[in-house]
Amino acid sequence: MKAKLVRHEKFILRKRFTIVITVHEIENSKQYPDKLKWGFICVDRVSGKKILMDNHHPKGPHIHIDDLEMPYEFFDLDQLIDDFRSLVTEHMGVQI
Repeated sequence: MKAKLVRHEKFILRKRFTIVITVHEIENSKQYPDKLKWGFICVDRVSGKKILMDNHHPKGPHIHIDDLEMPYEFFDLDQLIDDFRSLVTEHMGVQI
């Protein structure tokens, strides 16, 4: 499985929130039918609250909000980014 990094961002917001966004394009993989492997992370370094969206094998697309894990229906990268931003605003009270 060959992967090409197409997006990587890591930054600290308000000296408190660590944000990491990583997207790889994957060639010919049954495990990643959308040809993308991604991980979006937001951690509040003060409270310990976290949001993680990823699609690793064998779970496929899913979300972690603190200790809760739930499936995520992936449509496209733009929607994924919008959903991540919305979750961060809702759960962390900060906009990215």
